[in-house]
Amino acid sequence: MHILFICTGNTCRSPMAEALLNHTSHINTASSAGMFVPYSSGASPHSITTMSSYGIDISGHRSRQVTDAMIKEADLILTMTEGHKKSLLTIFPHAAEKTKTLPEYAGLAGDIEDPFGGDEALYSSCAESILKCIKEAKL
Repeated sequence: MHILFICTGNTCRSPMAEALLNHTSHINTASSAGMFVPYSSGASPHSITTMSSYGIDISGHRSRQVTDAMIKEADLILTMTEGHKKSLLTIFPHAAEKTKTLPEYAGLAGDIEDPFGGDEALYSSCAESILKCIKEAKL
């Protein structure tokens, strides 16, 4: 199964989710994109550092805007927040059947909060929340 993770700018949460799933799953593959990506950039420095603590290198990541082709390619679309989900389905209503928030898919409440602008501890906490959801969802 191919899973597409969606966040705002595709520099923090969704690249970490993509990396964590690809690192831990032998069944599923992941990619990521953002809802609002004005230009391509690398993963945030704290995302890179946080993922390196898991033995994962995301230094080559480049952010990208979600497209209809990505939506069609994905078997499952997992957003970081309910707001992302609503925005995505406004633009791509045909994706409704395969779109959930990551916590919702894992049977958990709430959103994966954005660590952008925070310190390394906040990014680490975010990564732990993502990993918890991945494990709970048995992805």
